[in-house]
Amino acid sequence: MAKKGEVYKCDICGNVVSVLNGGDGDLVCCGEEMHLLSEEEAKEYLD
Repeated sequence: MAKKGEVYKCDICGNVVSVLNGGDGDLVCCGEEMHLLSEEEAKEYLD
């Protein structure tokens, strides 16, 4: 379940998404689940 404010990254293509409205289900890209980034990792993409 994705929560508002979380940041996810696809390990295959490098797409990064920021969750604006959380909900049930998994975030999927390139046929694989996206990985939740830590706050430190997410800062690289949000600044």
